[in-house]
Amino acid sequence: MTLQLPAEADATLDSDRATQTITVLDLFAGAGGLTAGFHEASSRFHVERAVELDLAAAATFTATFGSAFGQDVVYQGGIEDWLRDEDVPNVDLIVGGPPCQGFSMLGKRNALDERNYLWQEYAATILRAQPKYFVVENVAAFAKSQQFRDFTESTQSDGILRDYTFEWDILNAADYGAFQARKRAILIGRHRDLPAIGLPAPTHAGRHRTVRQAFLNIVPTVTETKLDDRTKTFFGVDLPGVFRPFELHVGREYAEISRLRFPEIPEGGNRFDLPDRLKAPCWLGHTSGSGDVMGRLHWDKPSVTIRTEFFKPEKGRYLHPTEHRAITHYEAAVLQGFPDTHRFVGSKTAIARQIGNAVPVPLGRAIADHLLASLG
Repeated sequence: MTLQLPAEADATLDSDRATQTITVLDLFAGAGGLTAGFHEASSRFHVERAVELDLAAAATFTATFGSAFGQDVVYQGGIEDWLRDEDVPNVDLIVGGPPCQGFSMLGKRNALDERNYLWQEYAATILRAQPKYFVVENVAAFAKSQQFRDFTESTQSDGILRDYTFEWDILNAADYGAFQARKRAILIGRHRDLPAIGLPAPTHAGRHRTVRQAFLNIVPTVTETKLDDRTKTFFGVDLPGVFRPFELHVGREYAEISRLRFPEIPEGGNRFDLPDRLKAPCWLGHTSGSGDVMGRLHWDKPSVTIRTEFFKPEKGRYLHPTEHRAITHYEAAVLQGFPDTHRFVGSKTAIARQIGNAVPVPLGRAIADHLLASLG
């Protein structure tokens, strides 16, 4: 005989599922882009521990999420030290993006870079925490790396993660509501006892949000070039901050050559629009190649990928669409999807690194929404 629960009992079960806490570990947490996305998706996600080596980024995570998850939520140090120093809690979900610099398409790729092997600590955490699911986020080039192949092999029948498997794809953050085009390798892993869930379906394909929409309520004129001198102590160290996002709407002091170049670059333009007298010597003989250098963001497209040196126009298409300056830290944070409730700690350079390294918050939210249905 089948036991039929009354409607009231069904409603109670649904209510319990809707309020049940989903425990999370955020590894290589940075400024908290992934956690911000998950927090926007549902208050059910609760970070038990965040691990971050960079002091200022760890302070930013604490300043933003300390009241929600506990002021001591962040372990400030390397993941290998954390695994040695602490017991890893059992959680429902692990998220994180091991550092990508060793195999990034930017700069020199070094197969022997020790940062490439931090996925092994990520795997060790999975073994200890025994999550239902895990999420790995990294640059698109990760999918062609030896580290990706090693991670894949670890989930085979004779691998250390044999009880887990994963699906992956290259996702463009603009397809999920971010104000920028940013392609990332996303792996969603699961215990083999659980059904496959795939990757989140795009929500904004064909209707990308634009720079114009992002900057709609931002005053274009920038007069300040420095953050104020307030400080706060984190992990025993006095650090600049805490800053609200709009307080990061500051520019920089430009060299005279830059001030002469900016007015010569029209909307949508780049270094190719400069007269020869204002071109760098290395540009004179190169009439092809990247059109992003000294380029202006397009008003009616998503921005290019926001990287850690977005405040340097010579590094890419980071000039304001019409103003004669690079985008500010505030504008970069908005393009990354950081909400007004986020808080930042550190020098201008440190905060720029946090913003550029972050997972776009809308992409994090899309992943969280996708997981919610499976986490019950």
